[in-house]
Order: sequence, then structure tokens, then C-alpha cells
Amino acid sequence: MADPLIRKLLVTVEETHREADEALGPPTRKAAAVAVIGNPFAGRYAPDLEELVEVGAMLGQLLAERAVAALGIEGGEAESYGKAAIVGEDGELEHAAAILHPKLGAPVRAVLEKGAALIPSAKKRGGMGTAIDVPLGHKDAAYVRSHFDAMEVRVPDAPRRDEIVVAIVVTDSGRPLARIGGLTVDQIEGKDGLR
Repeated sequence: MADPLIRKLLVTVEETHREADEALGPPTRKAAAVAVIGNPFAGRYAPDLEELVEVGAMLGQLLAERAVAALGIEGGEAESYGKAAIVGEDGELEHAAAILHPKLGAPVRAVLEKGAALIPSAKKRGGMGTAIDVPLGHKDAAYVRSHFDAMEVRVPDAPRRDEIVVAIVVTDSGRPLARIGGLTVDQIEGKDGLR
């Protein structure tokens, strides 16, 4: 059973087959798994945000699993990832930080069977229908330029004033037609999160 704070879950897959009139084989694919949750701290200051920290741990696993399943791959086949949150008008940016930073990353990495690099993140405050670009980077090596990208996420009826939209994006590829140099996927050591 889902956490009682969850109002809805959405999964979107973006598949690009052509770029600059060039066929891509295979297509590049990104999957966004999104949760709309109630914000237990909306409209009031609370010094302890541990409840949201624990929600972040739960959502890390749930959303990563859904994104990987949407791509139809094993977790270890994922190449890049990112995370983001939009806090409704009665919330604080710190509420998004509580979800995204202390405990969300470990379960995402467990689902993806690695993840030496930091998970790129974004957060903002907004009303219903607010969009956010979820930044992406290679899961094992931050210097892989071919995987610097983003995926826009938007939920038409969220966040309400007392809600938070939380998104995890996972890909099985880099950008279409990436060709600006830098570390390549086959050169990754995956030890320090950079190379």
C-alpha cells in the first residue's frame, strides 16, 4: 500500500527517434516517475523535518523502481539520473530539500545497482501546473558530458498549496547525437563519482 501522503503517481516516457533529421538507433529514452504528496508542514514552521526525510527515502525507491520499469530495463542498465521537487505555495524550499537530500539517494542507487556520482537536483516553489526541469547526469561519472541533459516534468493539477511534487528521472542513454567530447561511457572508472 502506498504512503498515505501520496495523492497520485505518474510515469512518463520520452523517446526520441530523430534529431537534426538523423535517425537514432536505438532511440534515446528518459522516464520520469512523479509523486504528488501532501505536505504535513504546509503553512507552519517546524524545526524538525524528519517526517519528510523519511518520505524521501520511501519515494526514492518507489519512483526509481517505476522509472526503470517504464523503460523496461534492469536497474543496472540505467545510465543517468536526476531528481527534483516543486513545493506548493504554503510550503518552504527546505521541505523539498528534506525530501531530496538526506535519504532519497541511497534507495535510488540501490535500484540502479550503483550510482557513484551525485544525483543532480532542482527545487522550486509554484502553483498547480508549474513545470520543472529535472537535471540529468551520468549515474557513475559526473564528467561524462554526453549525459548532461534535463527532462521537463509538470503535473496539471499539482502542487496544490499544501502539496509537493517529487520527480525522479532515469535514462538508458545520453543526449541524442552527443558530440562535444569529454569522458566517454566506455572510459568510466566509477570510483570517485567524477570519472
